[in-house]
Amino acid sequence: MTADAHALTAPEHGVAEAHHTGGIGNPVLGMLLFITSEVMFFAGLFAAYFSIRAGYIDADGLHRWPPKEFAETLDPFRLTTAHGDLNLILPATIVLVVSSFTCQWGVWAIRRDDHRGFVRNFAVTLVLGVTFLLLQAYDYGVLFREGMTMGSGTFGTTYFTLTGFHGAHVFGGALMLAVVLYRGMAGQFSARHHDMVEATSLYWHFVDVVWILLFSILYLL
Repeated sequence: MTADAHALTAPEHGVAEAHHTGGIGNPVLGMLLFITSEVMFFAGLFAAYFSIRAGYIDADGLHRWPPKEFAETLDPFRLTTAHGDLNLILPATIVLVVSSFTCQWGVWAIRRDDHRGFVRNFAVTLVLGVTFLLLQAYDYGVLFREGMTMGSGTFGTTYFTLTGFHGAHVFGGALMLAVVLYRGMAGQFSARHHDMVEATSLYWHFVDVVWILLFSILYLL
């Protein structure tokens, strides 16, 4: 009977020891595989963008990108647009970059079993993520008033496709943050059990890196 009891409990101890000694949990592994597929997705969008950009000729017969009618509007360092609207794309970028730091601080907090620090930093990250989405929505409204839409030639189509898909990913990341925050407030995570926190942070860092690339390509190059 003793031997049978030991046989029944041995696998359980093995799982606990494996978790204690480290390794990649299923949520983290699944997120890494998902991010790999998303990298290929955005790589296709970037390839299409550069292909369109390389072959673009404006009405004056010049290879000018972005088109001259939108160049001033898309200048991230201008405080206002031609119609007097605030240009908030640079502040939005700063907000998203800062959110990546607060997210990582939350991960480090739960690793050392600082539950309060984890909840606080993930709450701030969620607020910053939602703020970015609101600022992007405002920016879309400014662009519409400036006459730039999905129908504004190949540039308008590629611009709204790239930024729109990224915005959808940020929205998905915000939902993940909200779920993790809710579970964290319910006390479901600890220094030994926080794989979902790690997985969510990986995804959030991914959307942050993608935006940095988009900002550089669309506004600076």
